[in-house]
Amino acid sequence: METPDRPLLATLRGEVRVTPPVWFMRQAGRYLPEYRELRAEKGGFLALVEDSAAAAEVTLQPIRRFGFDGAILFSDILVIPYALGQDLWFEVGEGPRLAPKLADVDLASFVPAMDRLDPVYGTVRRVAAALPAETTLLGFAGSPWTVATYMVAGQGSKEQGPARRLAYGDPARFQAIIDAIVAATVEYLSGQIEAGVHAVQLFDSWSGSLAPAEFERWVIAPTVAIVDRLRARHPDTPIIGFPKGAGAKLPAYARETRVDAVGLDETVDPVWADGALPDGLPVQGNLDPLALVAGGDALDRAVDRILGAFPARPHVFNLGHGIVPDTPIAHVERALARVRKRG
Repeated sequence: METPDRPLLATLRGEVRVTPPVWFMRQAGRYLPEYRELRAEKGGFLALVEDSAAAAEVTLQPIRRFGFDGAILFSDILVIPYALGQDLWFEVGEGPRLAPKLADVDLASFVPAMDRLDPVYGTVRRVAAALPAETTLLGFAGSPWTVATYMVAGQGSKEQGPARRLAYGDPARFQAIIDAIVAATVEYLSGQIEAGVHAVQLFDSWSGSLAPAEFERWVIAPTVAIVDRLRARHPDTPIIGFPKGAGAKLPAYARETRVDAVGLDETVDPVWADGALPDGLPVQGNLDPLALVAGGDALDRAVDRILGAFPARPHVFNLGHGIVPDTPIAHVERALARVRKRG
């Protein structure tokens, strides 16, 4: 059987396309009326994640509506702490909660329940069977530093203070937390790949809060461990690293982690990134999600600047972070049309 042409997968493997492939972070979510309807029916976010049929439907919704080149698995980065034994729930309007907090108890007191990840693998299998042949299926996990910040504080925290204090005050204890997350993440991503994803992304949403030496220890080193172990098992599966807020530390991250592609957040100058990153390394990004909300000429200019920044580098067009709930669908359509007009 002839292998289908998947533009996104080819780009992540180093191919330069005249028209860059496109997907948007959080493309399956609250800006879509069909998502809001299904979430209301299921009664909440975690209920959706744990229902493989519903999660697969959510994953497929933006593919049907927009024809993105990539489908991103519908799940959450906090399923790893959930599998490690923390309780997980979502407060309406406030976000995720984890208990007990690792600021108060030791990780050894948790009882792992790795079968809590099984619904995610079921979602992957369902989506893989239903996707168009040309669409790349992306799996993901949170990077250890970002996941640890939630595990320590029990929720999102200002400047990730609780985790940073623990990392400085008791680095051995914090290292044990990171090591546990690394091990679970390798198994989790490997399970996604075995179930049918074509590439995976590591989201380090809070990497920008760390000083350089701490970034090296808690972002780069754990990412190296995941990349090395995952690549030993699945050498043909591209790994995208997305260290949001890394800024000038991006080139070191790219060189040292040896990820297959680097995601750029909206604060990164794409022209600078093209000159600073290793030659030939695929990049992903980096439209400001609020430019997508604004629309009009501002959106067109932002899209054009990014498209012009990577004349000879493999490039996946994406946002610099997740799409926001008040994004007009017409603006998504406009951005896609402008990117694809290039071909």
